[in-house]
Amino acid sequence: MKSMFGIKGRMTQHFDEKGAVSAATIIEAKPMTVTQIKTTEKDGYQALQVGIGSRKEKNVSKPVLGHTKGKAFRYLREFPLDVSGGQLEVGASLDVAIFAPGDVVAVSAISKGKGFQGVVKRHGFHGGPRSHGQKNKERAPGSIGGGGRAGGRVVKGMRMGGRMGGDRITVKNLRILKVDAATNTILISGAVPGRPGTLVEING
Repeated sequence: MKSMFGIKGRMTQHFDEKGAVSAATIIEAKPMTVTQIKTTEKDGYQALQVGIGSRKEKNVSKPVLGHTKGKAFRYLREFPLDVSGGQLEVGASLDVAIFAPGDVVAVSAISKGKGFQGVVKRHGFHGGPRSHGQKNKERAPGSIGGGGRAGGRVVKGMRMGGRMGGDRITVKNLRILKVDAATNTILISGAVPGRPGTLVEING
């Protein structure tokens, strides 16, 4: 499996060789540094830990700096990988060249937070009737059950108002339209979760 982390940028348009236009998202994916190779014998599972980006050294704890050999990365992330072949070693670099135009990928990120929202916006409720003297219940949730159905409690999973967004969302079957190794950018078809500046995970 091919995996890459990057920073979501703005959206743009992409024209292919036939002139067809499609919406696309720019992902800035600077080279990642392998910081640890996790194995079944030592860690109980196989994975690759990588360091992404950079930050001031004073903002990183000493245990983390010791683990990364003094390099102050902005993010430390890992993804499952079969490392039995031993092709990679700590300190190796991974860049956008692992992907090619036409690859189908899944993109995961934390979605935009939208704060506390009611049931109409959060769950798509239609609201109450707009006639017969109805005055202030257009967006009300209505009955949530009561003693007859649930024994006087609110059943688990009841759709109600609450905090919306801020969830890990995965969008599948997106195509890579362009890979630019000179600028470390990847152009992906369609929209991906999160706001500009969000850390996204690309899995091929």
